[in-house]
Amino acid sequence: MKLNYSIEPDPEKTSRAIGKELHISKKHAFEISSAIKGMKLGTAREFLEDVVELKRAVPYKRYTRNVPHRKGMCTGRYPQKAAREFLRILKNLESNATYKGLDQENMRITHIATKKGHTFRGSFPRAQGRATPKNHETVSVEMILEAK
Repeated sequence: MKLNYSIEPDPEKTSRAIGKELHISKKHAFEISSAIKGMKLGTAREFLEDVVELKRAVPYKRYTRNVPHRKGMCTGRYPQKAAREFLRILKNLESNATYKGLDQENMRITHIATKKGHTFRGSFPRAQGRATPKNHETVSVEMILEAK
């Protein structure tokens, strides 16, 4: 399956990276992506590192059912596994920008999108010889940094 970017930016001013079929929750991926969109590269990295260390929560705006409020903010959670994967993509973005010779200090995340990936089918054995489906969904994440 070929996965393309949803937009084609100016290659002179942008750096882009994609994470294909990551084993993370699509809800967590959506909330992290909406939280870091528009942030500078260093700020986004610090935010995600704080989420991994349970110092800052990711604000949840869409998937808020049974999600508790956090001190000083709205509803939020600490999706550590998804934050680690986003850090890997940010590191890739950073190295792509270095390779192109772009200034990393003034770069912002202008585009970030999450897409549903491949679903791995499985089954979970139950009593009486039955089985319950146990499917594992993946997520693809694309990010584009732009020099301002």
